[in-house]
Amino acid sequence: MRRRRIAAHAAGHSCVDVYQGAVAALVPFLVSERAYGYAAASGIVLAASLLSSVVQPLFGALADRWPMPWLIPLSTAAAGLGIALVGADAGYPATVAAVALSGLGVAAYHPAAARLVRTGPGGSGHTAMSWFALGGNIGFACAPLLVVGALSVSGPAGWWLLALPAALGVLLNLPRPARDRGAGTTATRVSGAVRPDAAPGPENRPAFLRLSLVVVVRSVAFIGLSTFIALYVRERGGGETAGAAALFALFAGSAGGTLLGGRLASRWGRGTTVHRAYAAAAPAIAGVLFLPLPLVYACAALAAAALYVPFSLQVTLGQDYLPARMGTASGVTLGLTVSVGGVASPFVGAVADATSVRTALLPLAVLPLVAWALARRLPEPAPPAA
Repeated sequence: MRRRRIAAHAAGHSCVDVYQGAVAALVPFLVSERAYGYAAASGIVLAASLLSSVVQPLFGALADRWPMPWLIPLSTAAAGLGIALVGADAGYPATVAAVALSGLGVAAYHPAAARLVRTGPGGSGHTAMSWFALGGNIGFACAPLLVVGALSVSGPAGWWLLALPAALGVLLNLPRPARDRGAGTTATRVSGAVRPDAAPGPENRPAFLRLSLVVVVRSVAFIGLSTFIALYVRERGGGETAGAAALFALFAGSAGGTLLGGRLASRWGRGTTVHRAYAAAAPAIAGVLFLPLPLVYACAALAAAALYVPFSLQVTLGQDYLPARMGTASGVTLGLTVSVGGVASPFVGAVADATSVRTALLPLAVLPLVAWALARRLPEPAPPAA
């Protein structure tokens, strides 16, 4: 029962996060077919990211006060509908609005779903969360293939094909009272798991603030890379298929890194795993920018894996730093700080317009070292109250 429950959460997460990956996968199409500049195209990424950054902690706070299992399928539907409406091509403002609707759906989904994974019956620490995050990463990885396949169908039908994962996700995420019982209760960590009937442990707000800064830096690096890697490969002589393959390698690496993070944390501990992963990410991003094109795919996968090893661990660390406000912590670590990375995309795009994509991506190789320095001082959360 527990495995089926975790699998359902992971599959539902995949159906939602495919739309986060679809925004980046649509950038080359929007640049070539609608004549958007790099800065304008990255503004669309900003629309999805910025809305999530503002709204997601609010949904997290609401999830802490009231169980809202109905919000999960509703937000899944909004995420898919927004991306499908991009195909209407009613002008740049309408495109931004459609992507913003998708971003709103993604924002509403994550805090409620992450809290349900952690506090539901049989919920466990970073193990269950790593599988949940893996589902999202698989959705990211499949997004370029979904976009290329759907847009190969001419006319509106191709765009509406992009809504199919949302339809499946709605079915997977329909509320099940037996499964969701306890999702609205206060939960406490016990040996990596949570016990819904226990008193929450003490808060560590300074550690949570430091963790949030780590996630911001990581977000700028990954979102910048995912937004422009397909254009970078095209700039180096690859075609649209090569660019989509590079984006797929990036997202596939993120899926592997997420699953690996839970296993490494069991061996090294969460804090050590997080800062070691960031130390490995810097040379991998440098390899994307300086090694020959055939090696770019391998370096992209390695860079994404290193940046995503800490992903689920940072979520559970945030929940344990704020044990009485897990929804809020999930909204910040999954939403606010992650989405802030999208704010930097227009600046990266402006530099790419003025110089080249490679020049614009150079600072991204340094950011993992900043995250490494910050993450080295992250403490292990205090044990729960007796």
